[in-house]
Amino acid sequence: MSAPDQDRVFAALANATRREVLRLLRDDGPQPVQHLAEHFEMSRPSLSEHLKVLRQAGLVSERRAGRQRIYRLEAAPLGEVQDWLGPYERFWRAKLAGLGELLDRIPHEEAQ
Repeated sequence: MSAPDQDRVFAALANATRREVLRLLRDDGPQPVQHLAEHFEMSRPSLSEHLKVLRQAGLVSERRAGRQRIYRLEAAPLGEVQDWLGPYERFWRAKLAGLGELLDRIPHEEAQ
């Protein structure tokens, strides 16, 4: 994933509404915009703007079914984000393991 693509994905994920849209699509599968709109207290044009950002980041896809637009989660960019975060997770796990080992070597004072 290129740096501009990563920036679009992280920018899309930075918004709580967009993260909730992704959760709904993950949990409930592809949905028309009308069903997604039922979960939010905002105008449909506002939700459409959020969906546009998610589409541009490659996190959702859209297909037409008659007059409806059906949105679907596209998880590949999330996997690439996880790949990017992996080294940081390993770094912090190693640091915490080292801290645990250090704390285990410190003599414990007995309660008085």
